[in-house]
Amino acid sequence: MKQDPAPPSHALADLCALVDLPPRTVRYYVQIGLVDRPEGETRAARYGARQVEQLLLVKKWTAAGVSLDRIRELLQGAEAPVPPRPRAAGAIEVCSHLTVADGIELVIEPGRAGLSPEQVRRLARGVMALFAQITQADAGPQQQEG
Repeated sequence: MKQDPAPPSHALADLCALVDLPPRTVRYYVQIGLVDRPEGETRAARYGARQVEQLLLVKKWTAAGVSLDRIRELLQGAEAPVPPRPRAAGAIEVCSHLTVADGIELVIEPGRAGLSPEQVRRLARGVMALFAQITQADAGPQQQEG
C-alpha cells in the first residue's frame, strides 16, 4: 500500500516570505489564536497549508480594515461580508451623481458598488421611474380633493 506524501511544511522564515508578513506578526497571530499552532517548537516548528491559508485571509481582512476580533469570528465560520476598505487620503474615485429632484441626489461609486456602466444607467432609469411613480401617486389624490 502506497502512503500519501507528507504535506508540504515550511520553516518560519519560508512561511514569512510566502505570505509577505514579518515573523513577529506571524508569531503574534499564532499567540492570539488567529492562526493554528505549528507542528513542533521553536526552530523546528513547521507550518503547513492550513497556516498559509489562515495568514493570507488575516492579511486580506486586516488590509480591508477588519478588526482582529472580527477576523477571529470570520475564521470561526461567522457569515458576513468584509466591509470595504476605508477611503485613504488622496485616493481618487469616480462617482456618478444623479439629481432626482431638488434636494434628492444619488451618489453612485460604480467601482465600490461593483456595477458596470450599463448597470449604473439601469439603476438611474429605475430610480427616476420610481420617483415619478411615487410623486404621481401622491399628486393624484391631492388634485381630486382640491
